Amino acid sequence: MAARRRAGRFGYGVSIGRDHQRRGYAAEAIILLLTYMFGERRCHKCEVSVDAFNEASIALHTKIGFHTEGWLRDYGFSAGRHHDVIVMGMTITEFVAGHAFAERRQP
Repeated sequence: MAARRRAGRFGYGVSIGRDHQRRGYAAEAIILLLTYMFGERRCHKCEVSVDAFNEASIALHTKIGFHTEGWLRDYGFSAGRHHDVIVMGMTITEFVAGHAFAERRQP
């Protein structure tokens, strides 16, 4: 964890209950977190791991501005089988470029 902190990288996980999915809560929470981590904590990059079968999460992160950086084959295990995981990332520069209100927070 110290190396990640020194390099200015962070990650997160998000889970929204079924009754509250597809209402924009995850996007709002992610953007608030990114604004805080990039603006207040002065981090440089965010990395997330998304199950390759989770099309909604991949679409959400892509819409927010994340880029696919890698594909980990047979990395996760659930429901009795292995599955791939996609690594996605976004730098502070990319966040500021895609979210106008964040411009004033860039170091």
